[in-house]
Amino acid sequence: MNAYLIIREGSKWADVVRLVPGESVTMGRAPTNTIVVKDERCSRNHAEAFLAKGEWKLRDLESRNGTLVSGERLSRDHSLQSGDIIQIGNTHLAFVHDLTQAFPDTSTLLRSSKAVDSGEGEGLSDEDSIFESYEPTTITHRKDQSRFLDKPTLEDTDEAFPKVGRAAAKLCRLAFELAKATDIVSLANVAIGGLFEGTQVDAGAILLRKRVDAGKRISDELEVVASRSDSSHSYHRVSPFLASTVLREGQAVMARNVMDDSNLGNRDSRGEILATSVICAPVRLAGEVFGLVHLYTTDTDRTTDPEDLEYTLAVADTVGVALENLDKRQELAENLNQMRSKNAQLREQLGVQNEIIGSSNVMNQVAQQIARAAPSRATVLIRGESGVGKELVARAVHFSSPRSEAPFVCLNCAALSESLLESELFGHEKGAFTGATDRKMGKFEQADTGTLMLDEIGEMSPSIQAKFLRVLEGHPYERVGGTQELNVDVRVIAATNRDLEKDVAEGKFRRDLYFRLHVLEIIVPGLRKRPEDIPELAEFFLRRFSDETGSKFKGYTPRAMEQLLRYRWPGNVRELKNVIERAVVLAGGEYIDHEDLVLSTLKTAGDTESGGSVSMVGGTFEPTSLADMEQEHILRTLNSTGWNKSRAASILGIERSTLDRKIRRYGLASERPGTV
Repeated sequence: MNAYLIIREGSKWADVVRLVPGESVTMGRAPTNTIVVKDERCSRNHAEAFLAKGEWKLRDLESRNGTLVSGERLSRDHSLQSGDIIQIGNTHLAFVHDLTQAFPDTSTLLRSSKAVDSGEGEGLSDEDSIFESYEPTTITHRKDQSRFLDKPTLEDTDEAFPKVGRAAAKLCRLAFELAKATDIVSLANVAIGGLFEGTQVDAGAILLRKRVDAGKRISDELEVVASRSDSSHSYHRVSPFLASTVLREGQAVMARNVMDDSNLGNRDSRGEILATSVICAPVRLAGEVFGLVHLYTTDTDRTTDPEDLEYTLAVADTVGVALENLDKRQELAENLNQMRSKNAQLREQLGVQNEIIGSSNVMNQVAQQIARAAPSRATVLIRGESGVGKELVARAVHFSSPRSEAPFVCLNCAALSESLLESELFGHEKGAFTGATDRKMGKFEQADTGTLMLDEIGEMSPSIQAKFLRVLEGHPYERVGGTQELNVDVRVIAATNRDLEKDVAEGKFRRDLYFRLHVLEIIVPGLRKRPEDIPELAEFFLRRFSDETGSKFKGYTPRAMEQLLRYRWPGNVRELKNVIERAVVLAGGEYIDHEDLVLSTLKTAGDTESGGSVSMVGGTFEPTSLADMEQEHILRTLNSTGWNKSRAASILGIERSTLDRKIRRYGLASERPGTV
């Protein structure tokens, strides 16, 4: 028997919907409903009409304001009779079996609607009086949490509850749990649990395409992220035939009565059939297939049906969206960490004077070396005593190079243990070691397209030197505890105050790494090698600390400046900075006096125990020529450095070629230890 719902909005009939046996008609505010009711009093899924035992029935779907039939609120399924008026908010629907009842002269409904449209009140039917008079004014339901997000209830497993409704509730809870997953493995395990709960399977897995740098997926190679088997057999991997079919066509498939393992690969080692029913669904998003869901059952008494296929496909699509959101969250977290690091670097750069103070000849030579090294991509090795300003030189190289807009990252190799240094350099994955609660980007990743300065490179352990050398050679590397290969574009600047040549000879430093670092070399002289820069540096630090403390110093007394010039500064510029800062805090007058300067009695790296090269006989001064004094001083310096000419030239403050000439002039080669 034909049946129709005639829809009325306000005073006009809007549409006619034919009721088809086997198809339910849903009503509500959501656009997915068969009849969309645009009314704020209507719930998103308000009611549904369906055929059961030859009768059309109406069911309220736990709507917020209820469903009325001829003025009576529904509390259970209602058998519709021809002429029944259904009220949802301000919308009314008439249920009829014959459309002729809705046309002029044959339909009370239509005559009534005309009467309403014309403003005539006479002859209104009971239905029209219902249209005009009833308005719901009371709240009938209140809830603070949806039952669909609770653990499975009796209705979820009760056969009287529609299977579609049970599946929807399970899918709703599963989507909620997937959204809370913090990593791919936990997400896949949650999905597997939901699939086993909602389908008739006892084995399955989530397989995803392998990843490369930046999270991209390549080819069709799949890896099992999570698997489960509730049968006596362990999980059996999906066959290449099924995998390629699903990946290629992007559609979910179901197969039953699997008899040929050449196609489906579902026999065990004894040749027995493992699967009686198989479901394989793509994990996809925006047309791209990320992986697939593989499920099967080995119990002959259990078999999957099209509803299981529908549910599996819905879960697979939900997993695809959850994976995309997880990738975005991880990317945002990494970008946030990178921006925090960059902000810290910018604040540091704002607080540190990057300009190199000094106009002496040796510092002019350093400036020229910086200008020549900056445009190149080559590795730079900066050598000099502690406190001479090697980091300032490295910053000058970076900010004068084409990479000046990219990050400048600095790491002191001597300040960390071997394991922490490896983590700082290369990063680590979550759970790689105790305390690794999150993924961390290494200094190489942070300095990508920029410059990485490694101070005290000579303190790096041999095992890390080997991995560090591979990265310098352009090879990819992995984070600690990770398997994903990373490639970076980083210029490395190394700095040290050690004698690397001696360390290489003693086996403490890798020879191949030394030659890889020793491409461009900048030697920063100690402060005692450029005494003409001391007044300029002293004035600079005095102005800086006076501004910070609010003091008003006019300068130094002559005796204070004389003491600064005479002192040999074993701590170099760093010591001078600290001495001036202390004097600014403690001085009481307008000028810094010699009494305000607290100087140490430490010897410099180039001093000998006798305190110099002046000839002493019996504790008295023995006059000698400048040439003899120079010869003795050069010889002692060479002996103290193990005849490392580059190191000796740096200490003496002269060029290597100049040192070679003086060695030949004074015939010092014969004085070298071991020379016959």
